Amino acid sequence: LLTLTATPIPRTLNMAMAGLRDLSIIATPPPNRLAVKTFITAWDNALLREAFQRELARGGQLYFLHNDVESIGRMQRELAELVPEARIGIAHGQMPERELERVMLDFQKQRFNVLLSTTIIESGIDIPNANTIIINRADRFGLAQLHQLRGRVGRSHHRAYAYLVVPDKRAMTPDAEKRLEAIASMDELGAGFTLATHDLEIRGAGELLGEDQSGQMAEVGFSLYTELLERAVRSIRLGKLPDLDAGEEARGAEVELHVPALIPDDYLPDVHTRLTLYKRISSARDSAELRELQVEMIDRFGLLPDPAKHLFAIAELKLQANVLGIRKLELGENGGRIVFNPKPEIDPMAVIQLIQKQPKLYAMDGPDKLRIKHPLPLPEDRFSAAKALLLTLSPR
Repeated sequence: LLTLTATPIPRTLNMAMAGLRDLSIIATPPPNRLAVKTFITAWDNALLREAFQRELARGGQLYFLHNDVESIGRMQRELAELVPEARIGIAHGQMPERELERVMLDFQKQRFNVLLSTTIIESGIDIPNANTIIINRADRFGLAQLHQLRGRVGRSHHRAYAYLVVPDKRAMTPDAEKRLEAIASMDELGAGFTLATHDLEIRGAGELLGEDQSGQMAEVGFSLYTELLERAVRSIRLGKLPDLDAGEEARGAEVELHVPALIPDDYLPDVHTRLTLYKRISSARDSAELRELQVEMIDRFGLLPDPAKHLFAIAELKLQANVLGIRKLELGENGGRIVFNPKPEIDPMAVIQLIQKQPKLYAMDGPDKLRIKHPLPLPEDRFSAAKALLLTLSPR
């Protein structure tokens, strides 16, 4: 079964990210295709009239989406008064099939230049001459739906425009604001997958463990749940029983050095590629794989900026900490701490000798924490100290 989608729904995307389905991303746009410029605006007669006139002046056509059949006739009269030169047709799902077909054919043949419609145009419509869409009450639509509707325009080499008309912020829900911010910020070509990940974050993954969601999802957290599920799927594929009692150890080491560790967008503007690289860095199994990835990035995008170097250095430290059974390594300006798993791969004598040699700098804080008490004001100091500590604690 092959599923093709521009914006996978949260549950489908979650299944792919958890390993229950294979995922391939096609991010190459058609030749000469331009991104759709997206604007969020309150109802403004002057602005909307300008949008109509600009599109009509270049011989183009417009969609005006008004998703309320009862008031669509009144909206047609308002638009006719606002833009008298426009020839407006109406399309909605309650029309007789033959009449609806005739309206769509007339619009395709440019017998009128504005199609006032409901969401019936969301899919299956390809009219290259229509390059402006105005969506009334855009706050009422889902993120994937807005992306699909925006995709009705910009299907040729002409610049296309999308206007999302919204009410006052007080009339919108917080989730609606998040959706609108996401759709406006992700207007580059091939943004569907990135928008789908935003949709997953906003809406959640739906029912995860059966007919009704069960378990303490708020306590576990979605990220950890996905990681544990991925481990279980991997074990089953290898013919092994998943270790459901792995607990905290299944999470891997956490390394926090309080330094910027990321791929800057001015180094790599494409969001898709950044997400893919983050995934590859976090999934690297050894130092050699990390080095190969660094070489690849330098070859493709140029020398690594400091935040990206920090990202790779922290990934290297995580690999070492995982081997030693360290749950968390944290270093800051005033020192830090190491938190061990219940059964670490560390010789207790190495910890004892470290404390005995430098009691002013190191001390145990409970049975599973090593306190580091010397100041580390600079990022390079923290990286050096972390490497030295892990080397000291490594079995000889």
